[in-house]
Amino acid sequence: MEEQWLLPVREYGKALLKIEDSTDFLFKNIPEQSQVWMSHSDTVKVVPDGFTKLASTEGIEVAAFRSNPGLTPHPLYCIQFHPEVTHSLHGLELLRNFLFDVSGCTGDWTPASFVEEAVEKLKDQIGEEKVLMALSGGVDSSVGAMLLHHAIGDRLICFFVDNGLLRKDEYERVLESYLGMGLNIVGVDAKNEFYTALRGLSDPELKRKAIGRTFIEVFEAEAKKLDDIKWLGQGTIYPDVIESISVHGPSMTIKSHHNVGGLPEKLHLKIVEPLRMLFKDEVRRVGRAMGMREELIGRHPFPGPGLGIRILGEITPERVRLLQEADDIFISQLKSSGLYDDVWQAGVILLPVYSVGVMGDERTYEQAVALRAVSSTDGMTAEWSRLPYDFLAKVSTDIINQVKGINRVVYDISTKPPATIEWE
Repeated sequence: MEEQWLLPVREYGKALLKIEDSTDFLFKNIPEQSQVWMSHSDTVKVVPDGFTKLASTEGIEVAAFRSNPGLTPHPLYCIQFHPEVTHSLHGLELLRNFLFDVSGCTGDWTPASFVEEAVEKLKDQIGEEKVLMALSGGVDSSVGAMLLHHAIGDRLICFFVDNGLLRKDEYERVLESYLGMGLNIVGVDAKNEFYTALRGLSDPELKRKAIGRTFIEVFEAEAKKLDDIKWLGQGTIYPDVIESISVHGPSMTIKSHHNVGGLPEKLHLKIVEPLRMLFKDEVRRVGRAMGMREELIGRHPFPGPGLGIRILGEITPERVRLLQEADDIFISQLKSSGLYDDVWQAGVILLPVYSVGVMGDERTYEQAVALRAVSSTDGMTAEWSRLPYDFLAKVSTDIINQVKGINRVVYDISTKPPATIEWE
């Protein structure tokens, strides 16, 4: 009889785990039908000899298996889901089981101990040399800068570049907050350079590359005004590493604009990344351990290319202004309604779509925007936020009434995966 091969089963998002061996250490205190998060398009067709299947889901036959006793020096576990993400509801318990009951590790890591160790490592790594760092106003670069500041003081010099793609009035507000933190910072107004580089571009990757290339040019020009800089500091965190390059296997590049790729070589600088192995929630805990203000630590993530990847299609100063006004209404009302801290990331997307509307006795033909708000812990997965209908209705009404040029508002209810948080 001809052998029948199973086709790979694509499974993304939520799945319910069917545990077939609840006595195994890995599944201690994990209930049957525990929700896990899938993100794969491959299938385990046959459990290898010497291994035992531990779990399945409705969609896939083999979701977890392990080596039999004596096959390997230590138990070898293989799982098809993501226990590390918040939407695997008992994922932390599974990881604790593996670390403590299987591997014999101890849980002695704390944010304070990380700060102490990181500062000492940075002192040894940098010595008496100077570091140049670009700040974005976001959590990652800010916490990274404070770690460096604790280690080398005023030998850290920071640039905050206005690329014309920040939120409304953000350049002035963020620059003022950095000065209040005691950082040695220089503000750079480069809006025109970025708008010129983006003129006529609609493809997302071309826009990202133009933004990255222009940032390098602006940064290089400003850096040449300084002497004896040996290091470039970056706020890279672990999701950036995972989603930007192929690590531990043939992962696809999801993001192509993280920090300032290419700049260290161009300026002949060594690179220092104090947060490279941390997730976003860990970065926030480290910031709190250093006494940073909650207003900054609790800020929503903001993409490196800024509003450039929230404007679908060509970027112009007028389209930036439209999006800034709509975004300001959305974010301000999240804060005033007490919903901001319930959301991990939020923003408005300006769509390359015109729709018919009616205002008073006039027919309009104006642009549409999409509201995006997600709940997450580390950004690797995300659920759309269940914001109250009355709140969404008010935001929609205020955007349409107050921002001339927009006459339709929609709400994005896609999860990551299979969608991403940003649209481009």
